Amino acid sequence: MDEEKQLENTQSPTNDIVEGSESMAGETTAAQGSANSPQEDASGSPDLEVYAQAYAETNGTADDPTGQEDVASGGVDPAFVQSLLQENESLKSQQEELRSVYARLAADFDNFRKRTQKEKEDLEVQIKCSTLKELLPVVDNFERARSQIKPQTDSEMNIHKSYQSVYKQMVDCLKRTGVAPMRPEGQEFDPNLHEAVMREATDQFPEGTVMEELMRGYILGERVLRHAMVKVAAAPEPGAQSEETAQEESTES
Repeated sequence: MDEEKQLENTQSPTNDIVEGSESMAGETTAAQGSANSPQEDASGSPDLEVYAQAYAETNGTADDPTGQEDVASGGVDPAFVQSLLQENESLKSQQEELRSVYARLAADFDNFRKRTQKEKEDLEVQIKCSTLKELLPVVDNFERARSQIKPQTDSEMNIHKSYQSVYKQMVDCLKRTGVAPMRPEGQEFDPNLHEAVMREATDQFPEGTVMEELMRGYILGERVLRHAMVKVAAAPEPGAQSEETAQEESTES
């Protein structure tokens, strides 16, 4: 019995040493973890001063490159914290300024793109108008020939039909490009579309009405290729009779 008690007393100090070592190792690990991670305040958010102190310990400052002065004193320099806050505000203002510059550049580029597209379309229409205007006198000559030439023989009729087929082909091409003739007879005179070359006093038409088209006008979409030359009705003078009324009275007498 005495030998067994002595054996237990011999083993117990060894167990106490092992347990003490494990406890000290756990405490050392916990201390290292708390030292490496920044502390949090009661609300659960990291403390700015703790972050600043950790930054000072890692990188130091201009006055204390090693960061040991603040750590030794147990606090953080308020001027350093204030500089961090000012730098943060400066970066935010720079970000807002860059965002505003980007928005202005995007708007300017969009306006430039739309303006360039519109100028391109206007230039294409101008080129088309100038080209088609050069062809209109040819169409006029074909129309004069059709109204004045009266073929008498079969050979003359064949020639007449051949150049009239060319005229029809040209008119069809103009229609496909969007050219349309004006039909001003009976309409009110419009200086944007018509060019008055004659005025005739009459009571057959209201004053300012187009009586006759002397040279045909053409339009391309909403643009005027050529103004129509027209004769416009004017109000008869008081006491004056029109030609038709005078002819009717002479016939009755």
